[in-house]
Amino acid sequence: MGWLRKLIGVLLILTAIAVSLSREPDRPVESLIARWGLPPSTFVDLDGQLVHLRDEGPRGDPVPIVLLHGTSASLHTWDGWAGELSKTRRVVRLDLPGFGLTGPRADARYGLDDDVAFVLNVLDHLKLQRVVLAGNSLGGRIAWRTATVASQRVDRLVLVDAAGLPDSIRSVPLGWRLARVPVLGALMEWLLPRAAVVQGLVAVYGDPQRIDDALVDRYYDLTLRDGNRTALRQRLQQYVPAEHADAIAGIRQPTLILWGGRDSVIDPAAAAGFERLIPGSQRVMFDRLGHVPHEEDPAATVVPVQAFLAASR
Repeated sequence: MGWLRKLIGVLLILTAIAVSLSREPDRPVESLIARWGLPPSTFVDLDGQLVHLRDEGPRGDPVPIVLLHGTSASLHTWDGWAGELSKTRRVVRLDLPGFGLTGPRADARYGLDDDVAFVLNVLDHLKLQRVVLAGNSLGGRIAWRTATVASQRVDRLVLVDAAGLPDSIRSVPLGWRLARVPVLGALMEWLLPRAAVVQGLVAVYGDPQRIDDALVDRYYDLTLRDGNRTALRQRLQQYVPAEHADAIAGIRQPTLILWGGRDSVIDPAAAAGFERLIPGSQRVMFDRLGHVPHEEDPAATVVPVQAFLAASR
């Protein structure tokens, strides 16, 4: 038994060394702005909550487009869409609480309706009475929920691999699973191996060859923003699967559903599920793309969005 105790001791020492070598401290938001928050980025204060957003395109647009990103992403995920859509439409995108440069909520509340209230607060601040609301994954869940609780504010919906249907989750990236485990979740607030970020991107891309160093840098840097790792753990612990899913059938706004056929996070069959529940909705599948099709191939995925928006005018 003496050799076993020695072995355990050696393993503990090696683990402590590995942890110390892998430790990545939080980064102050000021240190990240020079790369990720330059113009057209702006920052607004909403009741003490710093909000990072970009507001582009013609100000005379009567129904602007608002883009909501998914878990662990940021407003940069929409760069391709925003570049095209803002040529003719006003496009607003923002970092949700606990992600990107916006940072964590002071009250640590990350429930679905807390996110909806946050989005509506942003719309009020920008004096946007009625918008086209588009969202990916978590952002899609927030978008359809907003359309059900504040229908007068949402003119049209674009759901991109949206979360929220019962039994639609296929798999959860390793980092998200670890964040939900009490001890490991706390440990993840100290560690962020770059390999874990790469693994997370491989899980959400249909073609891993599209992942480059610049993309990894962005996700890595913004995850390290002060408080974001703690916020992710809190958000995942507060997550209620299929919350308010019964309200989806009450959506009456024209709705476009986009989905990656290689989505390994949310079952692509969920696209047909949304289509069945939302009267008159349109569904477009991208067979070779994954969970973030708008980011993976913005040029291809924005085309049906442009057609959908043109039909509304």
